[in-house]
Amino acid sequence: MDQLPNLGREQEMLDSMGLKSIDDLFSDIPEGVRRVDRLPLREPQSEEEIWADAQHLLGANIDLDSRPSFLSAGLARNFVPTMVPMLATRGEFLTSYTPYQPEVSQGMLQAMWEFQTMVSELVGLPVSNVSMYDASTAAAEAITCAVRVKGRKATQKGVVYVSQFVPPHRLSVIENYTQGVGIELRTLEHDSNGRVNLEAASSAEGACAVYVEQPNAFGELDEGITRLKEIIGENTALIVGVDAVSLGIVEAPGNYGADIVVGEGQPFGIGPTAGGPIYGLFACKKDYLRLMPGRIVGKTLDEDGKDAFTLTLSTREQHIRRHRATSNICSNETLIALMGAMHMALLGPEGLERLALRVAATTEIAKQAICGINGVELVDPDTPNFREFAVKLPSDASDAVTHMDAAGVLGGFPMGEWWDSMSSCLLIGCDERTTKSDIDALVSALSAWVEEVSA
Repeated sequence: MDQLPNLGREQEMLDSMGLKSIDDLFSDIPEGVRRVDRLPLREPQSEEEIWADAQHLLGANIDLDSRPSFLSAGLARNFVPTMVPMLATRGEFLTSYTPYQPEVSQGMLQAMWEFQTMVSELVGLPVSNVSMYDASTAAAEAITCAVRVKGRKATQKGVVYVSQFVPPHRLSVIENYTQGVGIELRTLEHDSNGRVNLEAASSAEGACAVYVEQPNAFGELDEGITRLKEIIGENTALIVGVDAVSLGIVEAPGNYGADIVVGEGQPFGIGPTAGGPIYGLFACKKDYLRLMPGRIVGKTLDEDGKDAFTLTLSTREQHIRRHRATSNICSNETLIALMGAMHMALLGPEGLERLALRVAATTEIAKQAICGINGVELVDPDTPNFREFAVKLPSDASDAVTHMDAAGVLGGFPMGEWWDSMSSCLLIGCDERTTKSDIDALVSALSAWVEEVSA
């Protein structure tokens, strides 16, 4: 009896549309993709039964901490101090909303301001926002921001050069953001050794922007990137994507002319978490301040002369009137970003340097160990690496990963997933949690596979 009124309203709506049945409503959907039968769902379950099923499904997942792992490709299997989640789950952080009312949000606003300050110091630029969704959206937003700022003076109107070695998943996001808005993406070529072709880079002079990554998709650090700004000139924005941890020992991009710096903040504050939630970093020169995406917290003095914090400069259209906004970011990952700020504060400058040195050291130790396997060679042997390095194998890298997985080792990322021409290449990632025994297990598993395919 309870369903009769609903059926009546359903028929009333169909009558208003001039249709006889639900089948008529969905007639535009090709029959081949329609679901005719009911979903094969179970009958109602008790809470205990649902929980048991959930545990069974989750048990099929492989925990990165359950075995030696060298899977990186954009996210880090980092160590997060216990203090970070303990602080982040306090109610004043965990349940807070966008602090539009500064008079009741001073604590949250100050924490956000501290995050901005640390990011600015890290990348060597004067302005930072309170994070983006992730590194890919930060890169895409940086490009659209650069076009808005540099578009009028650019001789190559709407043109942006993007590094040849930007990972496909990031390039896809950039393409989604730039399609249909008059932005033309062109490829910035690299030499056979993985470094940026500086002669080719001269063709980018007069474009709106150039986007490169340091380190690149192979974990390679390219000294040539530090010379890009002098080649492309002041009228073209230099956007650099970074590994945030590397800046503990690598020159800050702001110091060699970068106009905008973006990156993945995940190594600070939160684990890989199956790909999200994470957060992106975005910092820039003052020229881009008014047209940058996201929220900005400013510091001032109240009427008593005490420090006070408030959201500033970023227009409210950015958050609630999307058709007038310069960016499509609205609610961002502020809680996760604050976890990053807590992590960075616990490390301090010296701790950050030690962390970066640990990652660099494990990367180099693993690289040297892998190079000792006959039949395995580095893709770019003369280039320094941070966190990741790519090796060429005697056969398909996916087969190697499958073999190593059976041996209890997550051996890395098969680069054929990104580029078909690199199907025999394996991207091996290291982090501060990589141990000598992990590297020994990797060498043993990979050596066994190489012997098998070479026999």
